[in-house]
Amino acid sequence: MEIPTARGPVSAALIHALVQPPATLAPDLRDKVAALPAGPEAAPDAIDDDDLQVSLLLCYELHYRGLTGVDDRWEWEPSLLDLRGQLERRLEDGLRALVPAPDPVAPADLPRALAGVVEADNAPSLASYLQRHATVEQFREFVMHRSVYHLKEADPHTWAVPRLNGRTKAALVEIQADEYGGGRPGRMHSELFARTMRAVGLDDAYGAYVDAVPAATLAITNAMSLFGLHRRWRGALLGHLAALEMTSSLPNRRYGNALRRLGYGRDATWFYDEHVEADAVHEQVAAHDMCGSFAAQHPDMTADVLFGAACCLALDGRVATHLIAHWDRGESSLRMTQRQAA
Repeated sequence: MEIPTARGPVSAALIHALVQPPATLAPDLRDKVAALPAGPEAAPDAIDDDDLQVSLLLCYELHYRGLTGVDDRWEWEPSLLDLRGQLERRLEDGLRALVPAPDPVAPADLPRALAGVVEADNAPSLASYLQRHATVEQFREFVMHRSVYHLKEADPHTWAVPRLNGRTKAALVEIQADEYGGGRPGRMHSELFARTMRAVGLDDAYGAYVDAVPAATLAITNAMSLFGLHRRWRGALLGHLAALEMTSSLPNRRYGNALRRLGYGRDATWFYDEHVEADAVHEQVAAHDMCGSFAAQHPDMTADVLFGAACCLALDGRVATHLIAHWDRGESSLRMTQRQAA
């Protein structure tokens, strides 16, 4: 990924450090982090804090494909990991403020409880809006927002594979195998999404639109990375994936139909059409075989699973509200115009 533009003093100082050889970060960077929203009273602001979310994205990308011009040895620099931990505590506070702590449930009741989390979601339907009302430019904006995650689709959840065993691991691998195209590179879901981007006239480079989207969009992917990179959050990561799979089929049908209404063909719709069928199967595997078996092994972690699912829906709903509100006012949902971002 190209290094994104700084959005505040922390990300500016972090970028300045990362383009140099790995070394202990300057002590004053901790002071800059201390000025970011912190603690329960400031937690809601953490999700929308541009400096915080860009700084976390910079730290996390070192564990994925890296950053252009940044030495890979930065990935495990102790002072950077310490800084990331400070940023993560603020993100965790933000997530806990956004999603009330769920009550634990009996392991046998977890699939039903996950369905309850999905049913309780009252976010506006972005898929319905796009199917019925979106212009070409609005759909392009939607794709730009989603590209931050979809171009790395499945990768954050794959961090859980070595942390699981038995039926839980097998179920996760079953889902992920489909996400990665069953061994066929051209069928990987990240590649299908890149195909959609090209079809609607967008740059399909990894991270191309990070600068264009607001903090709340970055928070969606940062939350996945938080859950994926910490073993203690493996239950939340599974719940997050289950929520994605359980809420995917119908929206993706609507996204595909929106593109057909706008005059696009197979290249644009393939990604969405693929998810209609695949995720109808994944829904049951995720809720029962994956999360259900995990709960049976770890009955003390059912609340974590439900928390991860609720975070997934709450963050997606926050961004959906942002997009629809801006479009209803006749405004762009981006931080900059598409011409500037392209």
